[in-house]
Amino acid sequence: MQNESRGLFYKFLLWREKHLKERSFILIISFLVGICTALVAILLKQTIHYIQHLLTETNHDGANYWLLVYPIVGILLSGLFVRYIVRDDISHGVTKILYAISQRKSRIKPHNIWSSMVASAMTIGFGGSVGAEAPIVLTGAAIGSNLGRLFRMEQKTLMLLVGCGAAGAIAGIFKAPIAGLVFVIEVLMLDLTMTSVLPLLISSVTAATMSYIFTGTDAMFRFSQTEIFEIGRIPYVLLLGVFCGLVSLYFTRAMNKFEGVFRKLGHQWQKFLLGVAVLSILIFLFPPLYGEGYNTINVLLNGQYESLMGKSLFSPLHDNYWGIIIFMGLILLTKVFASSATNGGGGCGGIFAPSLYLGCISGFIFAHVSNYFDLSMYLPEKNFALLGMAGVMSGVMHAPLTGVFLIAELTGGYDLFLPLMITSISSYALIIMFEPHSIYSMRLAQKGELLTHHKDKAVLTLLKIDRVIETDFLTVNPEMTLGEVVKNAIAKSSRNMFPVVNKNNVLLGIVQVDNIRNIMFRPELYDRFHVSKFMVSAPAKIVNNMPMEKIMQIFDDTKAWNLPVVDTEGKYLGFVSKSMIFNSYREVLVDTFSGD
Repeated sequence: MQNESRGLFYKFLLWREKHLKERSFILIISFLVGICTALVAILLKQTIHYIQHLLTETNHDGANYWLLVYPIVGILLSGLFVRYIVRDDISHGVTKILYAISQRKSRIKPHNIWSSMVASAMTIGFGGSVGAEAPIVLTGAAIGSNLGRLFRMEQKTLMLLVGCGAAGAIAGIFKAPIAGLVFVIEVLMLDLTMTSVLPLLISSVTAATMSYIFTGTDAMFRFSQTEIFEIGRIPYVLLLGVFCGLVSLYFTRAMNKFEGVFRKLGHQWQKFLLGVAVLSILIFLFPPLYGEGYNTINVLLNGQYESLMGKSLFSPLHDNYWGIIIFMGLILLTKVFASSATNGGGGCGGIFAPSLYLGCISGFIFAHVSNYFDLSMYLPEKNFALLGMAGVMSGVMHAPLTGVFLIAELTGGYDLFLPLMITSISSYALIIMFEPHSIYSMRLAQKGELLTHHKDKAVLTLLKIDRVIETDFLTVNPEMTLGEVVKNAIAKSSRNMFPVVNKNNVLLGIVQVDNIRNIMFRPELYDRFHVSKFMVSAPAKIVNNMPMEKIMQIFDDTKAWNLPVVDTEGKYLGFVSKSMIFNSYREVLVDTFSGD
């Protein structure tokens, strides 16, 4: 039966090649990707909401001590699932997509189609302070990648289908087709060309349409603009953008630092204990940190902020002006630790929701404090809460356009388009001065594994040392005489350079024919000179795990044309030449970017 099915599938592939043009077939696949990503987005969101409703529907007077328990259960279930069933790292979903595009030829493992969904549903449903968006984006990208591989698509098309999956996921979960498209361009850094824009749009629009069909046409957040934007508020909007940029910088650096603490812990149970201890305590003290936080956003966008303190230890201060500011300010400072503890302890989730959450609180605090001091103009708190969402998201993700379009589509706040743009751009302009890469890409950028819009750097990132190393150089050892070198190496090789290695194959230096030309034709000197006397040090050594951009920098610094390659222990592997790199560079450029 299996052989029969495989035979039918191969017949379909042959029929497709004969009757369907490649571009038309890509459009069909992008349509399928849009449908699938929307369905998984809806399924995950509904599962999370069902679990949360089941756990929190009971009313509690005063503090809810179950909030100390639920996150522990969720992270434990998620951690056990990942460790014993998935047996692979599924955290940092968007970073994994960037890595797949840059280093794995856009191949994403099939289990990512379902594993991130299951783990994040358990994590967030039980109160993990992260978002479901990054797992859904990874799921969508995995659907695009594996559908492309199923139909034997080439690498360029796989990269596009990964983008289609990500765009469909954003569009499906937020009902935001434009934001889905822009996210792929800004965050995943795929070039927008005539060949790529249509498939991306098809996936985004299809996913958004499916969400409309199954969940209605209402925007994700209920927002009604009761006060029009006045030009006189532009200076305050600029200041809000700067404030959001500072919050984004704090969030990015604090998260990296705290995640570093988890990485230093050796055993998974140590990470679990630290993670659940931090998360449970924070959620108990600040109940709005429970789960994604979208209820909090809805409350702030509708001006009902007093209710947020109702079931917390701070509830006696709900009528106190500065009590509200202190409560919100503490949430602003501790959200990053709650999110990091969730993922570090073994949970699964992303930073989409935390960045929206922090942005909403940042905008509210900015306007609330400004209004207290009775400045020259009243600032509508819910409008500024909306603007803050765009500002922090733009800063954290280094994606100002995504911030603008996503918030406009999420809330229907199109009348605030100008202040949304001002806030996003000013926030992005501030953080870019301190952090050149987003929280998603900085880990890959530090390793030289990040594919970017800069085509030269992108090609160098895709180009690997294994592709350009040459191994046909004959080796010599330090004890060999000049005569042995002439007879056994120079006479048998077309090369004019010979690596000198010891008995352990460790590179000691090189012999260049040009350096011994004046003695190599004098037989009376053959037994007199040994390699150890006329070998020279290499201008530099290339280590086989170096990124290609660094290798090219070494070539530029040394002005060399050929350089030896060694492993991390100094053992000789071969040579790499500029000419081989240039030839491979042209091949990768054509393979990856042809059709642009």
